[in-house]
Amino acid sequence: MDKIDWNQLRAFLETAETGSLSAAARKLGLTQPTLSRQVAAIEQRMGVTLFERVGKAMALTPTGLDLLEHARAMGVAAQALSLAATGRSQAVGGVVSVSATDIVAAHLLPPLVRQLREQEPGIAIEVISSNALSDLLRREADIAIRHVKPEQPDLIARLIREATASFYASEDWVKIHGHPRTADDAVHLPFVGSDRSGQFLAYLRMHGLPLSEANFSSYSDHSVAHWALVRQGMGVGAMMDEIARDTPGMVRVLEDLPPVRFPIWLVSHRELRTSRRIRVVFEALAQGLA
Repeated sequence: MDKIDWNQLRAFLETAETGSLSAAARKLGLTQPTLSRQVAAIEQRMGVTLFERVGKAMALTPTGLDLLEHARAMGVAAQALSLAATGRSQAVGGVVSVSATDIVAAHLLPPLVRQLREQEPGIAIEVISSNALSDLLRREADIAIRHVKPEQPDLIARLIREATASFYASEDWVKIHGHPRTADDAVHLPFVGSDRSGQFLAYLRMHGLPLSEANFSSYSDHSVAHWALVRQGMGVGAMMDEIARDTPGMVRVLEDLPPVRFPIWLVSHRELRTSRRIRVVFEALAQGLA
C-alpha cells in the first residue's frame, strides 16, 4: 500500500466522528463531493470498505472500526505537531479564533475586537458564535469564553469575574402590563421561553417564579433572537445585566428576585499560550471582559 494521504485520512476520521459526509465536509471546510472523493480514495488506496450508507448516515464497517483508533492516534499526533508549531510562533500577526456564546459574540466581543485591531493591526480575530463548548484540543478555536470551568488538564483557564443576569421587559410592555416586582406579580404575565422541553420552565420555578407553559408567548433557544423577542414586547426575559443596560428601551423587572450569577472563564490550550499573538489576544480579552 502506498503512503496514506493526510487529507484522505482526515476525511475518513471526520466522517467516522460525525457519521455524515455533509457534517464532516462542513467541519473541514470542504464541499461534500470533494470529501466523498477523498473517502473513496482512501478506501481504494487501502483496498477495503470503510463505510456503509445507512439512509443519509455513514456507518463504519468492521474494518473501519478496526482502523478508527489508529486514525485517531495519527490525528492526535498531527494536532500536537500543529500546536507545537503554533506555540513557537512569536510573530504578532495572523488569525486568532475566539469562541463565545451567541449573545457574548454579538454584544461583548465586537468592541473588544475593534480595540484589539487598533492596538495590533497585524492580528485578525475570527469570532465563532456558538452555544456549544468549542473543542480547544482539536483546534476548533484558539481561545474560548465559557461559563463553566473546563476540566481537561491540557487547558489553561482564567476566571475573569462573576457576571449577573436579571429579568427585563421593554418600556412598551411595561406600559401595557405594569411593572412587576415580585414573583407573585408574574403569575399571569407573558414570558419569552428558551425551550419547549420544560428545562427553562423548571429553571424559572427553581428561581422562585410560579409559572406554567401558559405563561410563554414565544420561544427561542438562540440568545440573540430571544433578546430580540423581549425587546419587541413579547414578554419578560432574562439577560446579562451589562448587555441589558446598554440596550435602549429596556426596563429591569422582578427586582425582588435575586440576580442569576455565573462565571466568565477565558480558556486556551497550554501550548497555544506560548504563541505571542494568541497570548496578546488572551490578555486583551481578559482585561476587556474584566
